Amino acid sequence: MGLKILLGVLAILAVFIVITLIRAAFYKPEKIEEHKIEKYDVDEMKVAEHLSDVIKFKTISRAKDEGVDWGEFEKLRNYLDEKYPLIAKNTTKEIVDKGSLLYIWKGKNPDLEPMGMLAHQDVVPVAEGTEGDWEHDAFSGFIDDEFVWGRGALDMKNHLVCVMEAVESLMAQGFQPERDVYLCFGHNEESCSEEYCGAKKIADLLKERGIHLDSVLDEGSALITLDVKGIIDTKLAAVGVAEKGYVDMKITLHDKGGHTSAAPVHSGMAKLANTVQDLESHQFKSHWLPFMTELFDTIGRQAKYPGRVVMCNLPILRPLLKFVLTRISAAASVLRTVTSVSMCEGSPAANVLPQRPNITCNFRTLPGDTIDDVEKHIRKVVRYKDIDIERMNPKEASEFSPTSSRAFQAIRKVENGLHPDHVVVAPYLVMGGTDSYFYGEVCDNILRFAPFDVSLALFLNTHATNERVPIKALGESVIFFREYIKVVSDK
Repeated sequence: MGLKILLGVLAILAVFIVITLIRAAFYKPEKIEEHKIEKYDVDEMKVAEHLSDVIKFKTISRAKDEGVDWGEFEKLRNYLDEKYPLIAKNTTKEIVDKGSLLYIWKGKNPDLEPMGMLAHQDVVPVAEGTEGDWEHDAFSGFIDDEFVWGRGALDMKNHLVCVMEAVESLMAQGFQPERDVYLCFGHNEESCSEEYCGAKKIADLLKERGIHLDSVLDEGSALITLDVKGIIDTKLAAVGVAEKGYVDMKITLHDKGGHTSAAPVHSGMAKLANTVQDLESHQFKSHWLPFMTELFDTIGRQAKYPGRVVMCNLPILRPLLKFVLTRISAAASVLRTVTSVSMCEGSPAANVLPQRPNITCNFRTLPGDTIDDVEKHIRKVVRYKDIDIERMNPKEASEFSPTSSRAFQAIRKVENGLHPDHVVVAPYLVMGGTDSYFYGEVCDNILRFAPFDVSLALFLNTHATNERVPIKALGESVIFFREYIKVVSDK
């Protein structure tokens, strides 16, 4: 009997392997509608020079308006008018909330919903004391044979300049879109809050005017190369279809306090340490959201045959894959709400026991988890129940945008036109925040993607010392934006 069972199991396993090998042979990318990229020579050095000039304007983001150098934003506006005269002539321009810009390029058909192209003008400051670590001054816009250097080269003056270059070139060709094109350039994305946010003011203005956008394209992941020998060799255009929420929770414990000479076994700070341990030991439940299946399925179909043998069994392997990903911190953030204890406060003096010790914990909420859920989770997992919880900077996670939309498919068509049979366009979840978040009430198709072909190491250098962008990536990005506008603006 035992031998028969063993033989039966082996037979089933053999059939499964044969079926898998056959399935893998047919597990290939879906056919993408071909989009022919018209011959168009981009003067990359001219684009690089324009970006270099724009980097020189110190449009540094501040938490409140009074700290902003508005003169730098005015210089940038004037520069854009000078270098892009057709845009200045053929659009209406509004200054919103002191520094944000709204350009409206009228289309042929006023009955069609407008499309939105977003970017932000501001940059993060250079950390004090690190100025000398830069190979070239952070606001010099230095150009060498390969890169444009400086703060904003990757986040995201490159994006802004390339959108302007694309629109200017389309106008020069006599192109007029079918639908209106809205260029929305915020001025404080890096530091905005509900109260101080240029992007929100633009979105509120559109809502007030009864404008609903067909689509929005904002910053997101770059064009990253996936190269694992024998498994996959392609470029990944990961398009953000949603972004996580955000909240800072200040958790305050109540304790007796007193003089350190008569300290109890567990002081308020010790209790606070236990609270930190409770939070870190009780992570949020992980969830495999639908976009994950589409992401892995799309990448798997682009893999070479050995990789497809594995990925064609994604439904079976999903529990194992989920288990592995939750053990990798960076990957786990895609599957669950992230808990990060970042600040701690005790007493005002070394010989005084704290009466109100507190920690501030940052939570990045997964779509499906609310800020109310976060507070309930805190109260459930911490051992000390006599606590106050203060919510700061709350922002719920966004809704998911469909990958079936014309805008998402436009990215797929254009990228496949630029990189035939050598690119994967797939959805992903944005871990941080973008200006596009505030457009949720005026648009249902919000996408986040920056078409700059950069290495992963360079992409991760955003906001860091020696931020820079390859000159070659600028030319291709101008072409991408030009073609994207043509496809999405059509009927």
